[in-house]
Amino acid sequence: MSISIKSKKDIEKMKIAGRKATSVLEMLKNYVVPGVSTAELDSLAFKFITEELKCIPANIGYGGFPKTLCTSINNVICHGIPSETKILKNGDIVNIDVTVIDDEWHGDTSQMYLVGNVAPHAKRLVDVTKDCLIAGIEEVKPGATLGDIGFAIQNLAETNHYSVVRDYCGHGIGKVYHEEPQIMHYGNKGEGLALEEGMTFTIEPMINLGTYHSKVLNDGWTVVTKDGKLSAQWEHTVAVTKTGYEILTLGE
Repeated sequence: MSISIKSKKDIEKMKIAGRKATSVLEMLKNYVVPGVSTAELDSLAFKFITEELKCIPANIGYGGFPKTLCTSINNVICHGIPSETKILKNGDIVNIDVTVIDDEWHGDTSQMYLVGNVAPHAKRLVDVTKDCLIAGIEEVKPGATLGDIGFAIQNLAETNHYSVVRDYCGHGIGKVYHEEPQIMHYGNKGEGLALEEGMTFTIEPMINLGTYHSKVLNDGWTVVTKDGKLSAQWEHTVAVTKTGYEILTLGE
């Protein structure tokens, strides 16, 4: 497994890309309302990324993906394709995932949005999933293992009677969108690759209200829960520092 170690200068560039990606999610906040189509959100994001940020939308054409954003509503775990026919309704929860390329470096992040008045059980899933992300990030430091990250996420999710998606994971990132290592969101303490200063990767737990089983729809991209129950996801890009971690996808 060949893992790319980034210099401090590389990480500063990744932080710029990360902040730009986050600014897309911040810009969209006011538009994620009942009645909007996910295609409208995608169009807003494309314009903002290309005209305001002067960046490249990394998702368009990646592996054949057609759009700027992944918009994953309710029981969609990940990779939902924006569409004119997908209209957000009061009570929906939606994950919006965006990646930009700035000066060759990728910034990758996602967050959950609550559409109108959301049921308490759905809001709780969203909140606990964010806590799972933070729990995973807090394990990051030189000498810790990938299993430590996975264990922290899995333990918190299962303590709350949720399940962790097994088929999709976080990933190394830099000038390459998806590189080694793979970051599983479940695992055992002390197992797996040991972290080193200069590694950069995403942590992006997908947490389900029901079982962890998933299936891919006929479009070849959209991943949904097999039991039709809700799923939530949050994502940050992080760097391993000398003493711990730095989140590269924070807002200004």
